[in-house]
Amino acid sequence: MRDELLRIYEIIKLAEKLKLEMRHSWLSNGRQESVADHSWRVALMAVLVAPYLKKDLDLEKLLKMTITHDLVEAKAGDVPAFEAMGDAEIKKLKHEKEAQAIEDIRSTLGGDIGDELFSLWDEMESRSSYEAKVANALDKLEVQVQHNEAPIDTWLDIEKKMIYMMDKHVEFDNTMAALKDIILEEAEEKLLKNGIDLDTLKA
Repeated sequence: MRDELLRIYEIIKLAEKLKLEMRHSWLSNGRQESVADHSWRVALMAVLVAPYLKKDLDLEKLLKMTITHDLVEAKAGDVPAFEAMGDAEIKKLKHEKEAQAIEDIRSTLGGDIGDELFSLWDEMESRSSYEAKVANALDKLEVQVQHNEAPIDTWLDIEKKMIYMMDKHVEFDNTMAALKDIILEEAEEKLLKNGIDLDTLKA
């Protein structure tokens, strides 16, 4: 038992890096967001939204996905979506580094728990289950929620356009699509308030 707990403790210590790894997002008070900040709210969103989804799901599995999926970034670092979106080489390198990180985590933990974390990560990456699709959608929506809360001068031009790129992540479920609409409306209101022409972003 002690050996297993020592391996678990090694991953618990690794997870501190998620508090230190900064994302390209800012909080409403001007502090930069950490990966841990992001992951926590994705998990909260899962708890709050799950009862309203069109299909029953395994909430424990969904929570495990949302809490552990970004653990790889403690080793691989965080790459903003807009950087990987238009560059196949960056996207490939990101996936390779994260795949190696989850293999290292599985090896460190060993046993069933190591295999479980690997399977959850792989399932979310491939969107191969309903829970994985929900987790992915919440992950993407939380990013926009945080942008909505951040000062407009922290938004890059590409991030202004990305408010119209959420549909593909939520189209599998009416509740997720409705939540996206609420988040999009808030983003549009923020942009309009700051004198930004929405038509130019949709082009």
